[in-house]
Amino acid sequence: MRKFVYILSVLIFLGGCYAASKTNEVTIGQIDAEEVLLLEPGADIFQHEGVIYKTNVDWVEELVLTKEVQVGEIKKTNSQTDQFADGMANKLPVGAKIYSAKERGDILLVDVDGRLLKYLAIVEG
Repeated sequence: MRKFVYILSVLIFLGGCYAASKTNEVTIGQIDAEEVLLLEPGADIFQHEGVIYKTNVDWVEELVLTKEVQVGEIKKTNSQTDQFADGMANKLPVGAKIYSAKERGDILLVDVDGRLLKYLAIVEG
């Protein structure tokens, strides 16, 4: 009986160690234009360095931001949600200049006819 209890204890201990050693890995990727436009069909977006940026975010519109350096330009207008690449926008005109904001790294400013529009980086997580 004693031998049985000992073997059973060892098996339970080893089983517990095995279960504790399992790990789950969760990978969070970037959200793409298709996902943003599926959630909000009328969204005004563009892509820069693999990240989708969106305007008309209430709290972002309230911020006072300073245009810093030019980081890009809209190269193409694209209404297809599954064909987005860097430099593409769905509503901004070709040639619109993209600037960093001095105060925040997750917001870019776009100059359209002398008017600065604020775009927030859309990331999952």
